[in-house]
Amino acid sequence: METHLQREISNLKQHLLSLGGEVEVSIDNAYKALKGVKVDLAQQIIENDTEIDQREVDIEEECLKIMALYQPVASDLRMVIGLLKMNNDLERMGDLAANIAEYVIEISKGPRVVVSDKFDEIFNEARKMLRDSLDALVNQDYTLARRVCESDDIVDRLNVDIIEEVQAEIRKDPERLRSLMFLISISRSVERIADSATNISEDVIYMRDGEIVRHHLL
Repeated sequence: METHLQREISNLKQHLLSLGGEVEVSIDNAYKALKGVKVDLAQQIIENDTEIDQREVDIEEECLKIMALYQPVASDLRMVIGLLKMNNDLERMGDLAANIAEYVIEISKGPRVVVSDKFDEIFNEARKMLRDSLDALVNQDYTLARRVCESDDIVDRLNVDIIEEVQAEIRKDPERLRSLMFLISISRSVERIADSATNISEDVIYMRDGEIVRHHLL
């Protein structure tokens, strides 16, 4: 029979997954804003970040309430702590999507820049990592969680490739330096989104048996 604590944790998990869905939409919109240099969409992302911030605060309060009222132990405690950390990572992803939107607005003010196809790859990989990390949480799929952690290397390589491409463009046309530097900032923001998805997957692994994997190879 399900206890009050289990019901509270289940509800908490649903709220976190809902937040994850909102963050995924923000990241997807950030990609669309970049590809089309869509200032209106970028502004919308920035405005929506306030709601993401509020939901993060609400979920944190739920976590603290559960710990105060039920004093969970063992796997239940690891679950609540893990969800609290994931909540923070999701809010950070929302901030990064808003940062990308701000960079897009700045790009729109300068000379036209070509957005490399590598941005398609890095955004797609980061979004997949986020989806898979949340799926790993729902299904308690530790194999999938480990795969997400391994995928972080792919995003890191794409980030390096993009930076090298942009640097080559700067050397060819220094007049576009400011606009091109914003592309580097966007790539680094996507790389940090992938890092946060990796953190979520590491916490899924932690929930099962308390194994902390972030400081050593998987």
